[in-house]
Amino acid sequence: MKPFIQKLPLTENTSFVAKTFRTPHFEVGWHQHLEYELILFTEGSGMSFIGNHVGEFETGDLYFLGSGLPHTFQKRQAELVTSAVVVQFREDFWGASFLQLPESRAIRTLFEASGKGLKVNPLFREKLAARIRELEYLQGFRRVVQLCECLQMLTDPGSCYPVSTREEKTYHLKEKDRIDRVFQYTIDHFREPITLSTIAEMANMSIPAFCNYFKRSTKKTYIDFLHEVRIGYACQLLIETQQSVLEICIDSGFNTIANFNKQFLKVKKMPPLKYKKHFAARKAEVQAE
Repeated sequence: MKPFIQKLPLTENTSFVAKTFRTPHFEVGWHQHLEYELILFTEGSGMSFIGNHVGEFETGDLYFLGSGLPHTFQKRQAELVTSAVVVQFREDFWGASFLQLPESRAIRTLFEASGKGLKVNPLFREKLAARIRELEYLQGFRRVVQLCECLQMLTDPGSCYPVSTREEKTYHLKEKDRIDRVFQYTIDHFREPITLSTIAEMANMSIPAFCNYFKRSTKKTYIDFLHEVRIGYACQLLIETQQSVLEICIDSGFNTIANFNKQFLKVKKMPPLKYKKHFAARKAEVQAE
């Protein structure tokens, strides 16, 4: 199944979208669009899937996603309310020659980097987030100026970092359809048993051919990717519930506690209980500020 093509509507007085989407309008599956996207999370938390990246998002997180980059953000729990300010614009919305100006060189570099998905560093986030919130309510040429200012801030050294290693522009259409189908199936079924034979059959390939193909396409093995998805979900349970580590292990799709602990340490560089305490301490610090 291909990621569906999302198209957000423009009004007769706007050249790009700047709008808040809130549950149930926030929930969007694995998708892509020609537009570049700034997304600022204003409520909720959950798992982020960007290219071949698997991670977590929290309220306040801010991303800049390149044109054609498949992604989805899945909230932690079905009943959780999640919302985000979404800004989408075409590369040529300000005219065909704007990016060719010498003064636009840094913006061109930023757009190239956004093909891997960029997450904004916390130190830069607050000031940029305030400008993005304002974009929804500005009118006239001030909207264009403000968007340019937001992009200029993202060109500052250290303002953001790439999260995916997946090179979208190197894909042929047939390969892209195949890899996206594998990603969507994994996102939908990671809590269930998934064998290499099942996923290779879905890709219409032998197991060795599929393993080589996935590694070549995503820069990681399929098993590593599956473990990352399951560990990301486990992190949600550690943060949001009082379930035991064994219960979380089973609920996340792992068969043994030993393998769960091993994979958790590999992905998060710390054991599950230490991660839980670390997150609780970080949350307390933020609330105290």
